[in-house]
Amino acid sequence: MRPEPGQVLHFSEDPSITRFVPHLAATARQPGEYVRAVDARRCPDYWFPRQCPRVMAWTGPGSSAADRDRIVGPGCGERVHAVEYGWLERMRTVELYAYRFDAAPFRPFEADGGGGGSAVVATEPVVPLGPAERVGDLFALHEEAGIALRVLPRLWPFCDEVTRSSLQWSGIRLRNALPSQGG
Repeated sequence: MRPEPGQVLHFSEDPSITRFVPHLAATARQPGEYVRAVDARRCPDYWFPRQCPRVMAWTGPGSSAADRDRIVGPGCGERVHAVEYGWLERMRTVELYAYRFDAAPFRPFEADGGGGGSAVVATEPVVPLGPAERVGDLFALHEEAGIALRVLPRLWPFCDEVTRSSLQWSGIRLRNALPSQGG
C-alpha cells in the first residue's frame, strides 16, 4: 500500500473521513495545526494499528555494515521494524485504511531524531482523492516489501541500540510501549 506518483497517504482505522482539517495533534512536539500524510518511502512506518508502539531502523548513506548486521540482521535486507508481543493479535485483526491525497498542498515536515523525515503536512483542509482503501494484511505488506519484522518482549532495549547506531530510525507511539525492565 503506497501512493501513486504525485500522491501522499494518510493511514487511519476510520474509513468514513471525507475532509481532513488541520489540527494540533495530541502528541505534537512542535506547534502548529496540520494534516499529516506520508510519501511512498515512509508508508511502511504506518503499516501498524494506530496506537501500536514501534521502532523502525533502516540503512542510509552513513550506515555501517556492522550496524546493519547487528540491528537489521544478516540476510534481513536493509530495514527492520520492531513491535512488542502484546501487539501481534491487534496487528492480525486491525482494519486499517489508507486515504490518498494530491501531494501538491503538502510540504516536508521533519520531526524525528533519526534523520529520515517523518511526514508531509498540509496547513489547509484537504479532501481525499477517493474513498478510503482497506490496507489488508499487515504481515504480508512487510513481507512483500522485504522488511524484517521483529517481535520483542520490550521495545526499549532495541530502541536504545538503534538510536546509538549509524542507522536511520524512527519511533512511533513509544509512550505505549512497556516500560524498560530496569524502570
